[in-house]
Amino acid sequence: MDDSGIISLFLERSEQAIEELDGKYGPAARRTAANILSDRLDVEECVNDTYLGCWNSIPPQRPNPLIGYVCKIARNLAVNRYHANKAEKRNGGYDLVLDELEESIPSGMDVETEAEAKELTGAIDCFLLTLSREDRFLFVRRYFYADAVKDLAAMTGDSANRVSVRLFRIREKLKKTLAKEGYPV
Repeated sequence: MDDSGIISLFLERSEQAIEELDGKYGPAARRTAANILSDRLDVEECVNDTYLGCWNSIPPQRPNPLIGYVCKIARNLAVNRYHANKAEKRNGGYDLVLDELEESIPSGMDVETEAEAKELTGAIDCFLLTLSREDRFLFVRRYFYADAVKDLAAMTGDSANRVSVRLFRIREKLKKTLAKEGYPV
C-alpha cells in the first residue's frame, strides 16, 4: 500500500492503518530506534509508541513523506528513552555519536530557549546544503539516524576508515562554519 493509502486509513481511524504502517515502515522505525538504544525491549516499546504517536497525530497531520515522519517520531522517542536509561546508568552506544558532535556544536549556548535552538538548527540546515550529496547522506545517517560507521561504509562502498575520516572532516567544517557565524564552539 502506498503512503496516501496508509494516511487515508489513519484519517478513517481504521486500525488497519497501524498494520499497514508496521508492514511498510516498521523495519525502518526499528532500525532507527535500535541505532540509539541497546535494549531490544526498549526498541520495541519505542516502535509501539511511534505507532501511537502516528495514530494521535494523523489527523490533523498529513505527513509527506510518511517514512520521514515515522522515523522522526521513532528517533525522538528513542532519544528520550536513551536519556532516561542514561539517568539510570544503563545506556548504549549512542554516547559515541553524541561525543563525535560535541566538539562541533556549541556547548556554551543557552539552548533551552526556543529561539536560540531554532537559530542553531537553521545554521546547521544551511551548512548541510553546502555539503555534497554524499557528505550530507553520511552526516544525516550518522548523526540523525545514528548508523554505525561500518554500516555507512557498507552503504557507500567505502572503507570504515574512509567514512570515519570524511565524518571528521565534515564535523571540522561544521565547527568552522558555526564559529564564523558567531556560535561559541
